[in-house]
Amino acid sequence: MTYDSSATGLSSRALSPDESTGEKAGPAAEGRRRHPAGLLFGFAGVLSFSFTLPFTRVAVSTLDPLFVGAGRAVVAAVLGGVVLAIIRPRLPRGRHWLRLLVVACGVVAGFPLLTSFAMQTAPAAHGAVVIGVLPAATAVAAVLRGGERPSRGFWVASLVGLLAVVVFVTVSGGGFSGFQPSDLLLLAAVVLAAVGYAEGALLARELGSWQIICWALVLALPVMVPLALLGASHGALVAGVGGWLAFTYVSVISQFLGFFVWYRGLAIGPISNVSQIQLLQPVLTIVWAALFFGEHLDGLVVIAALVVVACAGFAVRARAARVVRPGGPA
Repeated sequence: MTYDSSATGLSSRALSPDESTGEKAGPAAEGRRRHPAGLLFGFAGVLSFSFTLPFTRVAVSTLDPLFVGAGRAVVAAVLGGVVLAIIRPRLPRGRHWLRLLVVACGVVAGFPLLTSFAMQTAPAAHGAVVIGVLPAATAVAAVLRGGERPSRGFWVASLVGLLAVVVFVTVSGGGFSGFQPSDLLLLAAVVLAAVGYAEGALLARELGSWQIICWALVLALPVMVPLALLGASHGALVAGVGGWLAFTYVSVISQFLGFFVWYRGLAIGPISNVSQIQLLQPVLTIVWAALFFGEHLDGLVVIAALVVVACAGFAVRARAARVVRPGGPA
């Protein structure tokens, strides 16, 4: 049985970039296309992700961070398994499974677990600034994985953005001695998420957008279930309404539905254009943390966020300036 609905955008057949835009394929087509649907789907994904750190901080204030990080993946995997059972897309083949494992390690296991532990001690606004280097890190992963050759400006902007993050966490912590373990966890989460985003973006053009997160979640389930049970054994699962609502959000939206629209936006592309929408994520997270969660918003956080966003923006734009095309000049 196959299922295809224009209302939901779910299809058992992989959606190629050229089919997504309706434009004839060509070696320079990706650089020319700027499809509004890709940007809209990308923004919807970023908007959903922008609440992740604040809600994770709420959840881990009463629930074990291991349970939150692994449990959200278990809940999302159950939902993904139901979707796969109903729609029954074609199975991934050969190396697709290995690549899906890379996605699972990055966005199903690595990022959720590391940010859950980091949010025990780090404010969401602080975490948003560190995570703000993720767009540039994703671009670096895409360069290494996709064989693109960026300009010198890309590398300069990426390095400046990384230095801005280091300076921020150092100054806000009172020097290098104040560089907290939560900052290391967040930076590690950035690396893993960047790899998962880049690999998922490439796979989305082969398997289809929504299938990526569903297969990755199911693939990670045998590992995440024991981790969630271990986390649950550390204490009673008593979190109150707010804690469980926050856990529900990061499970259903951040870990599942958000990736439907995010990977679909990347599949429609071009990837370099849609990925720039992610630059809004740290700013949105800081705003939500201040408006809805009462976190103090000082000038240092605002300045650091603007610097990181600006550097990441220059890096992504520079990356798009020079791309190695098949048959093109080296």
